[in-house]
Amino acid sequence: MTRFYLQPITLAASPQSLDGAALRLAGGLVYASQFALLHRAEEGHVVAREVLDLRALEARLPDLPEAVRTQWDNLRRSPAPLQLGARTVRLDQPQVMGILNVTPDSFSDGGEFLDKPEVAAAHAAAMLEAGAALVDVGGESTRPGAAAVWEGDEIARVVPVVAALAAMGAAISVDTRRAAVMEAAHAAGAHLFNDVSALRHDPRALALAAGTGLPVVLMHAPGEGEDLHAGAGYANVVLDVFDWLAARRDAAVAAGIARERIVLDPGIGFGKSLADNLALLNALPLFHALGQPLLVGASRKRMIGALSHEAPADQRLGGSLALAVKAMEAGVQLHRVHDVAPTVQAARVWRGLRDAALTDFAQLPL
Repeated sequence: MTRFYLQPITLAASPQSLDGAALRLAGGLVYASQFALLHRAEEGHVVAREVLDLRALEARLPDLPEAVRTQWDNLRRSPAPLQLGARTVRLDQPQVMGILNVTPDSFSDGGEFLDKPEVAAAHAAAMLEAGAALVDVGGESTRPGAAAVWEGDEIARVVPVVAALAAMGAAISVDTRRAAVMEAAHAAGAHLFNDVSALRHDPRALALAAGTGLPVVLMHAPGEGEDLHAGAGYANVVLDVFDWLAARRDAAVAAGIARERIVLDPGIGFGKSLADNLALLNALPLFHALGQPLLVGASRKRMIGALSHEAPADQRLGGSLALAVKAMEAGVQLHRVHDVAPTVQAARVWRGLRDAALTDFAQLPL
């Protein structure tokens, strides 16, 4: 059976620059003027590719398969804001999620905040002051080769920090794949579950997340058990990840999680080679065809070192910003980063350029 994908491939700074012949992607500030219609065979390979401009695609839509029409509707879908406690996070522009690892062995900042809730809270406060829309608290490293963590230890690491952040009135995400940690973090004041296993790791997680009514982030990772990086093998990494995320979205909806509370993450660095990661980042606009807000977490990751003479994790700011701006250019709504202040500054400058592009044609004579 042939499967179809509608991939935005040519982006414009504004619809005016193309006399209106550009589609606003996902209600954001990115506009697509050309699209690739991909035909994929059952064995996973792309067997045909058509390039269509906006007008030609609109004319063809009534005769295209239902899957293509659904993806078209998804590309135009404006996601609802995330309601995180008393805070509302709008998704019509880039938003920054600050990383707060309370672990001994995370690849970038392991041990810096472990068993130091006051220090962790001060760091979180600084991220919020710098413009982070929310803070993502994690008590388990998921880097390749990291040891598994007992859920009791993870709860002991995470809950005091979540409680401190809740007292500040912050919007709080908890980065975990264990239902007991989700439950404890929710009781302490967390507002979002960010699960790198896409609610697969713990058999209670889907039902628990649905019962709380909190938003969830579902991330792609190929591993089924403790090692989320294991078992990678892709016929086409972009389309395989797309299909996988579609299936996890559907499983979450079937379990009772409202669609407007689901965010999807392609899982940069999880069971993926450098070439895989680059392919995903270059194809990010396609993932809007899933109809959900997107999160990208590429901050300080190994791929940056691989492309920059093996720069260590704490010297990857330039590469992290380059990848964040790449994701902004693709219309990604949420950006999970270590370096909040520089990323917020980059996002504000990017937004200024977009706003200018939307108004500059008003200055031209008729």
